Amino acid sequence: MNSKKEEIRAVDRILNDYASHHQNMANIRIQYLFIPLFVFSLMGLITAVPFPYLAFLGKYNMFINWFSFALAIAIYYYLRLSPLLSYLMLFTFGVLYFFIVQLEYVEQGGGIRLWQASSVILVASLSFLVLGNQTEEHKLPIAQFWKKVVLGPIWLWRSILIRFNFRY
Repeated sequence: MNSKKEEIRAVDRILNDYASHHQNMANIRIQYLFIPLFVFSLMGLITAVPFPYLAFLGKYNMFINWFSFALAIAIYYYLRLSPLLSYLMLFTFGVLYFFIVQLEYVEQGGGIRLWQASSVILVASLSFLVLGNQTEEHKLPIAQFWKKVVLGPIWLWRSILIRFNFRY
């Protein structure tokens, strides 16, 4: 028997706390569907904010926008919690960003603007996430909801990894 007490990792402590507010199966299903949509809409809104032209970037100027900075901060935060989860989030952001670019093409073709599409998705996903929270016995207070919104995507990945017996 090991006399050392096994210490709980920060990522486990944080995500277990998040999971304690998501016990109702209906809310869990809502989370699985609307957290990715919420993240997508935030990415779209951040991307839609005009970024100044920086001459020193030259031809690479088109690859830098405000989301580039948000992505760097998010990945750094996730990396500090769990390298595997940060890699999965980088992959997730890449896939979601592909669809952001597709919406930009739609906008260039005269269709709906990126910020408008993102706003509609944001309102819808946020509404469902708040409604899902209301189904919980142990509701997450609104003030904490905003603090924990960044944990939703890695909580989803963690639950998938646990289901397939992967250590994160």
